Amino acid sequence: MVLKKHEIEAALHAEAQAISAGKLKEDNPLDLSESFRTFCEACRRGDLKICQEKITEGVNINARDKFDYTPLILVNTFFFIFPESAARKPCWNYKASLCGHYEVVQLLLESGALCERDTFQGERCLYNALNDRIRNLLLSYDYAKSTDPLQPLAAHITSLLTLEHPKTGDITLMTSTEAFYLHKFLLSVRSPYFAKKLAAAPETTSWKLSNNIPIQSLEIALRHLYLSEVSADLGDGEEEQAILTGIDKISRQLEIDRLFESILEGGDRRLTRQRRNEEVSRGRDQLNTWFQDNILANKVTIDTDKANTVRWGRSNGIFADVLLRADDEPTDDDDDDDAPAEPTVRSTPGPLNGIPIGPLAKSRSPSRHRSPCKSALYPAHRAMLLRSEYFLTMFSSAFREAQPTPHLQIITLDCTPAVLEVVLTFLYTERADFGLDIAIEVLFAADALFIEKLKQRAAVIISTLGNGSTSAVEAVNPRGETDAEDVLDVYEVVRAGWDTRVHRLEEFGARYIAYRLERYIDEEEFAELVRESAARIVGRQETDTVELIDELVSPSISLLSSLKP
Repeated sequence: MVLKKHEIEAALHAEAQAISAGKLKEDNPLDLSESFRTFCEACRRGDLKICQEKITEGVNINARDKFDYTPLILVNTFFFIFPESAARKPCWNYKASLCGHYEVVQLLLESGALCERDTFQGERCLYNALNDRIRNLLLSYDYAKSTDPLQPLAAHITSLLTLEHPKTGDITLMTSTEAFYLHKFLLSVRSPYFAKKLAAAPETTSWKLSNNIPIQSLEIALRHLYLSEVSADLGDGEEEQAILTGIDKISRQLEIDRLFESILEGGDRRLTRQRRNEEVSRGRDQLNTWFQDNILANKVTIDTDKANTVRWGRSNGIFADVLLRADDEPTDDDDDDDAPAEPTVRSTPGPLNGIPIGPLAKSRSPSRHRSPCKSALYPAHRAMLLRSEYFLTMFSSAFREAQPTPHLQIITLDCTPAVLEVVLTFLYTERADFGLDIAIEVLFAADALFIEKLKQRAAVIISTLGNGSTSAVEAVNPRGETDAEDVLDVYEVVRAGWDTRVHRLEEFGARYIAYRLERYIDEEEFAELVRESAARIVGRQETDTVELIDELVSPSISLLSSLKP
């Protein structure tokens, strides 16, 4: 339902008052910077590559330009561009829906763009949607998903409070009637009090709460520490006062001063959302600092043949309870770069821990001299690794890795240390910033570890930085940038899309080839790729089609149509 004029005016007036009073941050602040202008133009054109680059740089995807348009509105609306002195005017032409902006809309929403139906800008996004496919996508991103991209991380940390199996807690908080099984590293991350206490005595396994503090106050404090939403319903009368007094005491003791603010401002929906987002973002930043200073800083690099001899005690200062191992690919000392390589083989024979991980690696000629292989060992916490279904299954079953041992179990993954660092960074912080050079390796690792969001992130990086998603106009008039074929093997991308079941990559590869068909049409590898696509037909139909050819036809027709006078 479209908002009425007086409702919009009243909402804008109330919002302006709250912003001017300093109670609210503006969801859509004016941004006149050159970086944001470039971002807006990329959204309007549907340029995934530039959009991804600007988001990675940290541009505010919910800001508005001087014409009062947000990026999410620009990507939905087809514009004629007039001289700078004139205003931009939208043109509701059906051809606009053919510009391929759906993926840009999806990218913006996945990155936290706002589209709430009961806000002015959100209603404009829905009203401007060019077709039902985009409109349904906008509607599918409700409050929790669109305004809090860190929600999956926060939800996982909150779930650790009640997780019974597999057991991951290593410290018990005792009250007169209950016991809470918690995690030393999370308490250290979120509470300066526990950070100091556990740094001085890392072997501590229990902590007793004063009898003067109600258990409800402790529960609220723990939910706050574990990034859960804190309820403002504290009972009535004396009970409410006792709980508030207890919250005040425990927040001072644990040095978590923001707890009170979260409770007292729980009545206003927008203010609650803003405080919630700020606290989750602050918690992620605290986790990221801990991760950098303790996980990555304590990485052990050792010769591969000695990696399994490492003994790391369970009573350690960073409270790690598992070691993850990744092996570097062997390097050759011989300067003869023309020596032929042997056929491609898997670097680790057979399945690993029941599930094969990682892409294939090329072996070198046996005549070359190889430097000793190096392995990297990373201390980690099972509690965070459980975000991967692979590790959740491993630690919940009878696998050897789930059994108690005097020293930390070493779990070997078939990927390079650089890829493993990307995986760990994502699991701990929800960050996934990596280059095109390792994107396909990350894609395979995320697929094998069942980390769907990281897998999609790798697919986005491949299909945007590769610049294969340009529109027909851009394909005819390139911007003069370095061609992606210098760093991207499009055949490898298409096959990776098949192997990992990411159709987005097959579509990207088909568009990439279609806009450069003259270059690829006579290559034997292109013919082989078509044959492989044909072989993927599972059942015979009355009329069979080759999916790769189907994907090539559509952008080729669009390209030819754009060239007509």
